[in-house]
Amino acid sequence: MEDSKLEGLGVPVAVSGAVESFVAASDSPEDRVEALRRVHVFADLPEDQLKWFAENVLDDRYAAGDTLFRKGDPPDWMAIFLEGEVHAYRDDNVHDGYVYIARAGDPASEVTGMLPFSRMTKFTATGRAATASRVMRFPVSLFPELLQRMPSLAQRLVGILTDRVREATTADQQRDKLMALGKLSAGLAHELNNPAAAATRAANDLIGTLTELRAADLRLCQHTFTTEQDGAILAFENNAIEHTATATQLNSLDQSDREDVVATWLEEHGIGDGWKLSGNLVEAGIGAVDLERISGELEPSAFADVLARVNSQLAAAKLASEIKASTARISELVGAIKEYSYMDQASLQEVDVHKGLESTLLILKYKLKQKNIELTREYAETLPRIKAYGSELNLVWTNLIVNAVEAMPEGGRLKVRTRQEPTDILVEIRDSGVGIPDNLKSHIFEPFFTTKPVGEGTGLGLDTVARIVRKHHGNIRFESKPGDTCFQVRLPLEDSFQTS
Repeated sequence: MEDSKLEGLGVPVAVSGAVESFVAASDSPEDRVEALRRVHVFADLPEDQLKWFAENVLDDRYAAGDTLFRKGDPPDWMAIFLEGEVHAYRDDNVHDGYVYIARAGDPASEVTGMLPFSRMTKFTATGRAATASRVMRFPVSLFPELLQRMPSLAQRLVGILTDRVREATTADQQRDKLMALGKLSAGLAHELNNPAAAATRAANDLIGTLTELRAADLRLCQHTFTTEQDGAILAFENNAIEHTATATQLNSLDQSDREDVVATWLEEHGIGDGWKLSGNLVEAGIGAVDLERISGELEPSAFADVLARVNSQLAAAKLASEIKASTARISELVGAIKEYSYMDQASLQEVDVHKGLESTLLILKYKLKQKNIELTREYAETLPRIKAYGSELNLVWTNLIVNAVEAMPEGGRLKVRTRQEPTDILVEIRDSGVGIPDNLKSHIFEPFFTTKPVGEGTGLGLDTVARIVRKHHGNIRFESKPGDTCFQVRLPLEDSFQTS
């Protein structure tokens, strides 16, 4: 069709810029009628009405990534999605956290664009085909005739328009609430519990170890050593402590084998409970040869006390290291709270999303085993790195996976899937749990909303997730029914932080 004819129908020519002109499908009006019958609002309309509608549409095909419309374009047409789907973002370059998805086969979105009685004067978002798509475009200029010829369709389209306005209003209100409550950090409190508990346990154990160390010191004070013996003991202890701090951890098999050798040597030389000492000694790089050397310079009773003190020193050093790691984790989480509150403290980095997902799954492995949950990974073969706040994305994966696990108290299936889309990376967390009741779906991203019993949930988990995804100029959405709940997180491929 010539450009002048397209303009006469009120349809923008070469709307996307991605292609010079849309390639019209070769389907006949009869084929288009059959296609329209697969669309919910057209399914039961009379044949003559469908034929008139089919004769007045442009039947277009789009490749994944093609732009159907841009923010600011005049809304000159109504779109009927026969195949594929389009994602509409409020800005062409920067994802602002809200995305409208129109999808073939979805009664709520398969008819979109300009609708009768809409007050829209321009498109407020930019829409791109997420997959290969077939779209019928009906010109606005024929709306008056449509209202006369197809009154039943007009009534249904008004219903769709009402629902869409309500959905957009709800999204705007929710976004405003999230921005107003952005400085709340209490939602991360439960994330601090594990490292805090680990530090507490290690500190309690350290108190007992220090008591043992003091007792060993007192026993050694009862021995008289020569200068050479003092030097040998000091070198033995220093080497053990330095080796523990710098050595690479052995694999479990090698560690076990060496512990058996050391424990056997200790028992053969009259050291009671050698198995209690062997683990720390092996981690300190001490073997039977080292023990033979130091034992040859000391009396047997003094040698036993030296080993007791060395073991206590090594245990104390290990516990101090655990406390350091736990407090470092707490500091990291406190930093995340500050980032969540002020949104400008964390440094950007190139993030491998797959590595983040894997590290999160590793951390939560015990939860999956505890609930007897079957894990399936369906990762894209190649996924480009994105510029992001890595630790915050890991918090997103953690919250979504934990929620999925808790939705399957009797076990089930968890599927983690990734895919590269034209402008985004998609991460899906899908579970076979109980699903989200319809009356709660509109509330789950609200701050302080929780379905857990009093005292067991803060209601800030998904609020936190939404805030982090928004910070990355991405989008989170979900679909849920009993036995199948899927959360989708989309993150932009391009670096949009510089313009935010």
